[in-house]
Amino acid sequence: MEPVRAIEGRAIPFGLKNVDTDLIIPARWLKTISREGLGAGAFEAVRSEPGNVFDDPRFAGAPILIAGDNFGCGSSREHAAWALADMGVRAVIAPSFSDIFSGNAFKNGILTVALPQEAVDRLMEVAETDPVAIDLEQQSVTTPFQDRFTFPMDPFRKHCLLNGLDEIGLTLARDAAIAGYEGRLAAAQPWLVRGTGLQGEAA
Repeated sequence: MEPVRAIEGRAIPFGLKNVDTDLIIPARWLKTISREGLGAGAFEAVRSEPGNVFDDPRFAGAPILIAGDNFGCGSSREHAAWALADMGVRAVIAPSFSDIFSGNAFKNGILTVALPQEAVDRLMEVAETDPVAIDLEQQSVTTPFQDRFTFPMDPFRKHCLLNGLDEIGLTLARDAAIAGYEGRLAAAQPWLVRGTGLQGEAA
């Protein structure tokens, strides 16, 4: 997972409330187990409408999505986070998020920024013409017009995102401690490690 520190650029002013995961990525796209290519199906129903914000050339490649309250509700499909990442979204700003979506986004390196509705409304306005900047270290969202909004962030998630640590990365970071424990176990109770390849450490 790539570290997330600062995200700056155009933001897609979507703004819709109660966006469920089926709208983010329709069920027919769930047959794949690959994370690649899902961006093509992201917000398929919205993109079928002429003049939709996702096909507006002003927001091509935008790394930030601004949405309404309760973003990511509905089923727990991780494909929703995969689809957002595949379309280039690195952060979503909304008044609130579904807990399951927020967890899936975090595990896939997507920053979820919860701000009051008034702040979201202001960012929607700015996004029409200018970029938005998110600083995870400072936990702030700023605009070229001196707007500055701070957002809460779980310290553990912040640490993982800043350092690019997913669940595998967190485990590998404890490699020395794990190896030490396995070595002590093999020495103290060698019968437990027969056939595991750790017998040599018990000798």
